[in-house]
Amino acid sequence: MRILISLVSSSTTTGLHLLSFSRRLHTKIPPFSTLIHHKPSPAMAASEDSLRRAKLDKSVMEKQLQAAVNGNGPDGSVNKEAFRQAVVNTLERKLFYIPSFKIYRGVAGLYDYGPPGCAVKSNVLSFWRQHFVLEENMLEVDCPCVTPEVVLKASGHVDKFTDLMVKDEKTGTCYRADHLLKDFCNEKIQKDLSISAEKAAELKHVLAILDDLSAEELGAKIKEYGITAPDTKNPLSDPYPFNLMFQTSIGPSGLSPGYMRPETAQGIFVNFKDLYYYNGKKLPFAAAQIGQAFRNEISPRQGLLRVREFTLAEIEHFVDPEYKSHPKYSEVADLEFLMFPRELQISAQSAKKIQLDEAVSKGIVNNETLGYFIGRVYLFLTRLGIDKDRLRFRQHLANEMAHYAADCWDAEIESSYGWIECVGIADRSAYDLHAHSEKSGVPLVAHEKFSEPREVEKLVIAPVKKELGLAFKGNQKKVFEALEAMNEKEALDMKASLETKGEVEFYICTLGENVTIKKNMVSISKEKKKEHQRTFTPSVIEPSFGIGRIIYCLYEHSFYMRPSKAGDEQLNVFRFPPLVAPIKCTVFPLVQNQQYEDVAKIISKSLTAAGISHKIDITGTSIGKRYARTDELGVPFAITVDSISSVTIRERDSKDQIRVDVEEAAPVVKSVTDGHKTWADLWANFPHHSSVSVED
Repeated sequence: MRILISLVSSSTTTGLHLLSFSRRLHTKIPPFSTLIHHKPSPAMAASEDSLRRAKLDKSVMEKQLQAAVNGNGPDGSVNKEAFRQAVVNTLERKLFYIPSFKIYRGVAGLYDYGPPGCAVKSNVLSFWRQHFVLEENMLEVDCPCVTPEVVLKASGHVDKFTDLMVKDEKTGTCYRADHLLKDFCNEKIQKDLSISAEKAAELKHVLAILDDLSAEELGAKIKEYGITAPDTKNPLSDPYPFNLMFQTSIGPSGLSPGYMRPETAQGIFVNFKDLYYYNGKKLPFAAAQIGQAFRNEISPRQGLLRVREFTLAEIEHFVDPEYKSHPKYSEVADLEFLMFPRELQISAQSAKKIQLDEAVSKGIVNNETLGYFIGRVYLFLTRLGIDKDRLRFRQHLANEMAHYAADCWDAEIESSYGWIECVGIADRSAYDLHAHSEKSGVPLVAHEKFSEPREVEKLVIAPVKKELGLAFKGNQKKVFEALEAMNEKEALDMKASLETKGEVEFYICTLGENVTIKKNMVSISKEKKKEHQRTFTPSVIEPSFGIGRIIYCLYEHSFYMRPSKAGDEQLNVFRFPPLVAPIKCTVFPLVQNQQYEDVAKIISKSLTAAGISHKIDITGTSIGKRYARTDELGVPFAITVDSISSVTIRERDSKDQIRVDVEEAAPVVKSVTDGHKTWADLWANFPHHSSVSVED
């Protein structure tokens, strides 16, 4: 038997070889000498020696893999490629998720969740509802995925929801232009040892302004750096915009165009008027929606992080733009966590821990309501199991923000792919409601009633239809609407120009051109009048959660490897909190015994009645292997039946065990999975069970 082992320390290939070799030699092979009672022949002795060496090599390789995955190597670093491969292999093998339509070779950017993956996702969404919808008394809605074109035209998605794409000029394969430039810059900075300091600084500057580059500028950089198609090295086309929405038609005629929604938010905005009335015409209030969204990604990659169909959980918190304080802000004000304001980014510094109240009071975070939701998002993610030291809140740079946004922050989670945007928290001002009001003709506004009438000075814009009709004929209506839509500053500037010059150039966005407005075409004045209420368009604070991205980062943050008791193999473990674990508990008879199996079934019925997801295993497999199988699924607790009157409960990460009476087993497990008690509480209140040899 020849066994060839390639060991190149600290390289990516090491981790992949380790995984592959570890799986091939996973089965323990007993020495031949225990099976053959006569003296072995030289050939058999050589085979036995080869097998011993193989087992030793397997042990060494698994330990190296564990070091690469857990960061226990000589330099304390983690081999990211090996770590990611170990996580993904485990997730796919245990059916957390798999590529969709696998038997037909799959489709990039589409994935199926298997049983444990579905359970984790369900638990995450259940906690999201509890943490946000119930806690904040939000109004939950469920809107269609198919959206008429007119809605997405008003929101700006039809015209602006694009990425710049390039094509391989020979094969026609498509790539995202900014991704190619980003990958080139990172590759040069990280791996090209001959690069000069000036060139490195130039590439870092390109990365900093990447989102701000036009199609022409992006194309020029691709040509300057000689970037070609990654797969074929063929030349690339010039970048051009590609709309990311999936287009469809509504009804058989094909005359009513529509799209699969790219976000769930628009369904909430168009229902604002009804929701406002449902809420008793009171502000602030929030509406929430969980649902599927669709984006026709140019070149999906990074597994669950960039896909074409995904689950979003979005909140639209409607608030008076003049009163953005929050009554529960004090509950999160003292939280301290990693924040990355734009000033630190511009000066090339790192994120640092800042107290939330300090960030709000200094104006780093625009207002209390935005700060409140940043704090609530931090609590949500850390309670799910996200490592707080690998979570940061990054403020959008000026070139990233839409012109109408007051402030935007992203909750970014560090993974083997780098920092990943998982939650966006934005103050979108009143843009969305304004846009749908203008397009639909339905005023999406709120009212504040005054206790006593107030005298206010109102701007009155009165276009003269007759004069506009004579001057603009068929375009009269568009000019009329544009004049009425002017804000106070625009109107007063026009008034001053008309009084001094008699005419003024005025841009009509719906025409895409300037027109000349003369003094006789519009009257602009201020009038004093008494008002009993104030009418305004609410601002929107929007936290938007990418559920798939959060779940994938949770998988990485929960995964580690540890040696078996015998020390001859490395075992995979997911340290999910009970809150999100796909199965909360397993029930095992210690050995195959009818009485033990009957007790196990009684406990199983009690767990079912208590609403605890569990799995019962009465196979004859050794208890150690059964523990290892459930640890790999992230099951936090295991009940082992080793008598007819009492059982042991094992905690996954410490492997400690307590002993409880049979009838206490289900209530005890429920108390800790529901969060009413911790394992430390149980450890302090129940007898400990020693399991020196059980897991062997």
